[in-house]
Amino acid sequence: MPAHSPLPLDDASLAASLDGGFTSHRAEVNGTRLHFVDSGPESAGAPLVLLGGWPQTWWQWHKVMPALARHHRVIAVDLRGMGGSDKPVGGYDKKTMAADVHALLDHLSIASAHLAGHDIGAMVAYAHAANHPAATRRVALLDVAHPDEDWARMTLLPQPGVIHLWWFALNQVHGLPEQLLAGRYHHLLDWLFTHGAADPAAIDARSRAVYALAYDSPDAIRAGNDWYRTFGQDIADLATYAPVTGPLLALGGEHSNYELLTHAVPALGTDTRVVRIDGSGHYLPEEQPEAVVAELTRFFG
Repeated sequence: MPAHSPLPLDDASLAASLDGGFTSHRAEVNGTRLHFVDSGPESAGAPLVLLGGWPQTWWQWHKVMPALARHHRVIAVDLRGMGGSDKPVGGYDKKTMAADVHALLDHLSIASAHLAGHDIGAMVAYAHAANHPAATRRVALLDVAHPDEDWARMTLLPQPGVIHLWWFALNQVHGLPEQLLAGRYHHLLDWLFTHGAADPAAIDARSRAVYALAYDSPDAIRAGNDWYRTFGQDIADLATYAPVTGPLLALGGEHSNYELLTHAVPALGTDTRVVRIDGSGHYLPEEQPEAVVAELTRFFG
């Protein structure tokens, strides 16, 4: 069993534990309910929306949120199916999830915002830029780009020198992951952090407990896997998008997807740059928060 954290794991307590006046909220938008943590409208600077990935929650940004909030109104969102947000039966294609984010901005009376996304959140951030350009200022993609046609050719068998994304296949299976992982999600988390982080200790026991709590139920496992089950639709949607014209930054982990991003990202926009985050695996905001803050502050202003 996972170790129990001596500190509260609920969203309100987690938000209040951060410097910057963060508070936890929920909003009904685009036919679903999203949870988000907000530094508040009184914060200085342009709004910056942070979108996380699998198998984490908004909390994956906790090491960088206070520093970013010195320059921006920071809004860390649990995507549809994630953490404190609803887990409906559909709508997990990234175009619909981007519409959720766009509706949340409208709910908050924000005309346009910067977006930074990691993993699944990076796909949603790019889809927001492609589908809602007037509401998108600058976009940062952390260690993942939007699914493209190359993703449909991934092999199930491990290849030398290539990251083996075996969970892409597992997450396509209906019903079985819920049976295998409900109440045992910490085992999957520990494996992913051990093999996906350059320093697994960067994702501490409290954070692992937060993520395990968020994903331990069958409904949460199903919803998170639904982000993967829509990749075919996401690839088809990308084929209809023109390259985004706003500035696009990609940050890739030295020990993760930096090289892949150097090939994938230039086709996604007309003003792109790819930066390597040294000493990091996949979980950049937790592994190398200072470097991530420096790059995002330089990019977003």
